[in-house]
Amino acid sequence: MILFWSSVVASLVATAGCGYLIAAVILVGRFARHRASVCPAVMPGVTVLKPLHGAEPGLADNLTSFCTQEYPGPVQFVFGVQDSNDDAIAVVRRLRAPCDLDLVVESKTHGFNQKVSNLVNMAPRIHHDVVVIADSDIRVDPNYLSRVIAELEQPLIGAVTCLYYGVAVGGIWARLSALAINAHFLPSVVLGLALGLARPCFGSTLAFRRKTLGEIGGFTAFVDCLADDYAIGTALRARGYKIAIPPFATAHMCTQMSLPELWQHELRWARTIRTIDPVGYAGSMIAHPLPWALIAVLVGGGSAALLPAIGIAVASIASRMALLRQVEQTYALPIQAYWLVPARDLLSFALFVLSFFGRQVSWKGRRYRMASAGSWLAGRGLH
Repeated sequence: MILFWSSVVASLVATAGCGYLIAAVILVGRFARHRASVCPAVMPGVTVLKPLHGAEPGLADNLTSFCTQEYPGPVQFVFGVQDSNDDAIAVVRRLRAPCDLDLVVESKTHGFNQKVSNLVNMAPRIHHDVVVIADSDIRVDPNYLSRVIAELEQPLIGAVTCLYYGVAVGGIWARLSALAINAHFLPSVVLGLALGLARPCFGSTLAFRRKTLGEIGGFTAFVDCLADDYAIGTALRARGYKIAIPPFATAHMCTQMSLPELWQHELRWARTIRTIDPVGYAGSMIAHPLPWALIAVLVGGGSAALLPAIGIAVASIASRMALLRQVEQTYALPIQAYWLVPARDLLSFALFVLSFFGRQVSWKGRRYRMASAGSWLAGRGLH
């Protein structure tokens, strides 16, 4: 009887998860239905900050997509590295785009977060009143900057951040990474926004005015925050600013070449989210219907709960594929790796479970221990 009722409970969780996925299918399509204006009323000068670390695959194309924007106002690009031998320097110097380009090479460290430390070094080179930060693995369309500025110019908006979808650059591990974004992360954010449960801020894009950055203490205030983008968003909201999330999305280039690289990246991601929002993260257990359905099958044995559990497992795979198809159509993505959906679901569940055991993460070759302090994450270097 214990196994029977355990199977029933797992089946109920899986059924709720299928409902969650179906709701996400509907909301993803609705979210992107209304497009942001690509013609801002004013064309302020913009400084785009690009902190770099290494010459990752596709970096030249990623940077070029920013340097060839169809934005009528003045745009300055500041690239920053902390090592004079960084391979990214050669990539920046080979850029042929006609743009105002500045390269900062400064080894000075200001805290545990190397990205923010890089931004602190780059900040004195900012020339314009609007600042846009975007991670090095982001690739954008030519009208990206105009759409971001159009959002920033709306009343009561203090900053703009952007959703992103995954594009695999490489083999199976990069494809699994892209599926984690397209079939799990992106739909969950859209659903959270629709329900008023999500207050995100992403490294894919963070745009604000230079005066606003000064009000929250500049980049220096976040040098020990592992989740710097979230921390900056929290600080802005604490001062009464609204953060706009336009309906379009940027491309996140997934370049993982091995299982350990994929595992470390996603475990850091999972533990970061868990530390930021432990209750909401625990509630996301229903976002994994396939593993719960398989648990129901395993513990159901030969009982009457077995056949329903098998049916729910099939339904969960179909629901995930339907959601992936909706994301694919909404954001005009290439055909996704549907055959990897079951493996991706099981891998995501394994990471979800293991994220509750420990606080250590790896990031760009360094290990950290995350310490919760309200909505802040403090990185502690481990040597």
